[in-house]
Amino acid sequence: MTAMKELFQHAAITHGITVRVAVNFLPEQSRIEAGKWFWVYHIRIENDSDQPVQLLARHWRITDGKGQVSVVEGEGIVGEQPVIAPGASHDYVSGCPLTTAHGSMEGHYTFLGADGTRFDAAIPYFPLAAPATAG
Repeated sequence: MTAMKELFQHAAITHGITVRVAVNFLPEQSRIEAGKWFWVYHIRIENDSDQPVQLLARHWRITDGKGQVSVVEGEGIVGEQPVIAPGASHDYVSGCPLTTAHGSMEGHYTFLGADGTRFDAAIPYFPLAAPATAG
């Protein structure tokens, strides 16, 4: 797997939670001749609020190059429901396959604050685009 560029290209801030995204196309994981493209994305969630928060759930809206939308919802992220202390951050890496050479992702995480309130924090819109030479 190629090394991720550690440059976060996209960010959104909601209720003191910053969600940053870096995304890269992975030609070695793609099968372009079979109509399969694959991207890896690195998410950093920063807690700039004054209380610990726990990530409970994710909601993704994935759109392919034909405009078809897939909604992916579930508990936690990559099998975890991390608690993020004030001033701390949590990173994870995941991937997205598409049947088109471009698309996009966006969504939100649902958090539980230490005070018992639930709230959503935006995951910024980010494009998925394979290089032109990749098909």
